[in-house]
Amino acid sequence: MFFQKDIETMSRKDIEELQLKKLRAQVQFCMDNVPFYHERLTKAGVTPDKIKCLSDIRYIPYTTKADIRDHYPYGLFAVPMKDIVRIHASSGTTGKPTVVGYTRQDLDVWSDCVARLCAAVGVNDNDIAQISFGYGLFTGALGLHYGLEKLGCAVIPISSGNTKKQAMILKDFGTTVLISTPSYAMYMSEVAHECGISNEELKLRIGLFGSEGCTDALRDKIEQGFGLFSTDNYGMSELQGPGVSGECEYRCGLHFAEDHFLPEVIDSETGEVLPPGEKGELVVTPLSRQGFPLLRYRTKDITRLHYEKCRCGRTHVRMEKVQGRSDDMLKIRGVNVFPSQIESVMANIEGISPHYELILTRKNYTDYLEVRIEIIDEHLLESFADLERLQKKAVDQLKTVLGIQAKVTLVAPRTIQRYEGKAKRIIDKRQESEA
Repeated sequence: MFFQKDIETMSRKDIEELQLKKLRAQVQFCMDNVPFYHERLTKAGVTPDKIKCLSDIRYIPYTTKADIRDHYPYGLFAVPMKDIVRIHASSGTTGKPTVVGYTRQDLDVWSDCVARLCAAVGVNDNDIAQISFGYGLFTGALGLHYGLEKLGCAVIPISSGNTKKQAMILKDFGTTVLISTPSYAMYMSEVAHECGISNEELKLRIGLFGSEGCTDALRDKIEQGFGLFSTDNYGMSELQGPGVSGECEYRCGLHFAEDHFLPEVIDSETGEVLPPGEKGELVVTPLSRQGFPLLRYRTKDITRLHYEKCRCGRTHVRMEKVQGRSDDMLKIRGVNVFPSQIESVMANIEGISPHYELILTRKNYTDYLEVRIEIIDEHLLESFADLERLQKKAVDQLKTVLGIQAKVTLVAPRTIQRYEGKAKRIIDKRQESEA
């Protein structure tokens, strides 16, 4: 079992001493090797000597995705290209991709972090792991791949797509661990059952899901669909990839690898650091990165941090599941709405599937939200009274949770598009509506 007890059960005092030592070293490393940081830290009057305790991190300016894109592609690399052995990048759907580089040591740390989080939920060297993330510049697939191999698993690098073949491989190869986005796992279970494959014919026991949010309600549906134990893990390419944090067997928060990452939670509007337990935007400083070091990176992800010791014995801080992104938050008639809130409501209404779309329109300078949701039983479409009753229930529950009236449209099964990667839930037509 890959349980690094001496690291994962360190006292809070020892963790913070290690983090302070590594933070000071990382500040010096960035000043010496990245012109961007040399200029920014000098302007802010920050030197390693000024960091006398962890709270002094507040003197370091934040780094944003815009900073990375402004130095595209290699402007924030801290080592010569001859020392870079791997390059990954984000999708770049909203502009230039964020490009990250890894040294050999970076890859070793990465696989170590992934192996650690996989072991925390019970994955071991007897497992057969099917990776249904897309391989390529995206960090998810290769990140899990090398960590699972380090753990001793047999890895099936099937990638995403060809879902009927995925289902066949699940059965024929005796897959015990599934790696994918939550939405693709849900879709895969539908296809497997359509192909006549029952849960009794599968050996699946653990799902390692990531790359997009997964509410507890959606997790429950995945577990029912596949008969496995569903877990969540967190990471992003800018920080490393998967392995930054992950759930243990008790699923009471995602344990941060605090020997390699220093997390904070801030007020997104003011930038003020918030006390432990308060909800805000997650900021992370990688403490071990060589190829692509970052200081106080604003993730835009909304969460809380809890420092109490976990029942599993691990002492590293736990973050709550990401509740949304500050840049994904929808502002509807002055009310802040997160897609995860809508998903939680829908997942708890019997007769409704977890597949939905959010359509935003604007009329007379006012924003409107339509929620398109699939029903489970298409025969319901033949009963206007039952359909109307279900629709009213959805409208009422959404209003209770969101505080605004949303239009609900119930559609036939398999009407809403399925995705093999991250699901695209939001269709923003507000500019079209104004035209």
